[in-house]
Amino acid sequence: MADRKQLTYANAGVSFEAESEAISRLKPLVQTTYRPEVLSDVGSFGGLFALKSYQEPVLVSSTDSVGTKLKVAFKVGRHDTVGFDIVAHCGNDIVVQGAEPLFFLDYIGISKVEPAAIEGIVTGLAAGCREIGCALIGGEIAELSDIYTLGEYDLVGTIVGAVEKADVITGEEIAPGDQLIGLGSTGLHTNGFSLVRRIVFDKCGYDVNTYLPELSATVGQALLECHKSYVKSVLELCKVCKIKGIAHITGGGLPGNVLRILPDGCVADIQKGTWEIPPIFPFLQEKGNVEEVEMYRVFNMGVGMVVVLAADAVDDALKSLNASGESTYRIGEVVAGEKGVQGVGS
Repeated sequence: MADRKQLTYANAGVSFEAESEAISRLKPLVQTTYRPEVLSDVGSFGGLFALKSYQEPVLVSSTDSVGTKLKVAFKVGRHDTVGFDIVAHCGNDIVVQGAEPLFFLDYIGISKVEPAAIEGIVTGLAAGCREIGCALIGGEIAELSDIYTLGEYDLVGTIVGAVEKADVITGEEIAPGDQLIGLGSTGLHTNGFSLVRRIVFDKCGYDVNTYLPELSATVGQALLECHKSYVKSVLELCKVCKIKGIAHITGGGLPGNVLRILPDGCVADIQKGTWEIPPIFPFLQEKGNVEEVEMYRVFNMGVGMVVVLAADAVDDALKSLNASGESTYRIGEVVAGEKGVQGVGS
């Protein structure tokens, strides 16, 4: 006899009630990020944003994910830091081209909607957006029990910003003699966590509550340190001097990311030992027996962003960046040669 039990969406693993509760929790958080240009509210099919105050605007966008740093958040049971991370990462990716962040959209794919976890994520997203003056204008919560492992989720963000066409930073004008200014990082940011987890959890056998005297923190605290946002500092710097190029140091480290902004005929000569390396990096190198060249190719090694300037702009730039609270280092210069990066990762 055929089973005549009536099926519901909840039987299939999707709860309208949990999603409704999550949305009710996140709505006031989202509204704290709104700018005057936002014309829609939570629950609209599409986010509306009125583009104002630009003569010849160029829209700049970026999409990224938090990656396997999420695995640490799952272990710790804390979700706000990764929300902040994705906004900071995406904001940094567009400010390197001179863009002011305008609005942000998120995607949360989760096995089972847990309102408290969603609230934590959006708390971090909202904090990240407020930090850079960006509106959290929309998003998606997808309950996909057949795709995601119970208790886990994926977090992806998209940011859109704008810059006047005449002010786009491209790197095309970089030339021999230009100087490289490094901006200090807060640690790992959001890159290299597949290697980090292999070292810390698999090789060393630590758990997230293990206290590490070398880092004056537990494993969880050290690994969940937020990705630093450089948006405000860079936008202020744009008012002070001409920036020839900026590289956000993410996956690929200094050699991989600085290379992306160099024109032909230019070599970035980076001098190791000219900046402070946070203790998390030598700790990982020692515990994982990782070669130095690999460290520089995987991690930011204490430099979260590299700014390229003409030599006569350096003093004004350092004054502006230091006033914005950045740790700044003169880490090298551009020399003539076949396009490349030397001094690190080789």
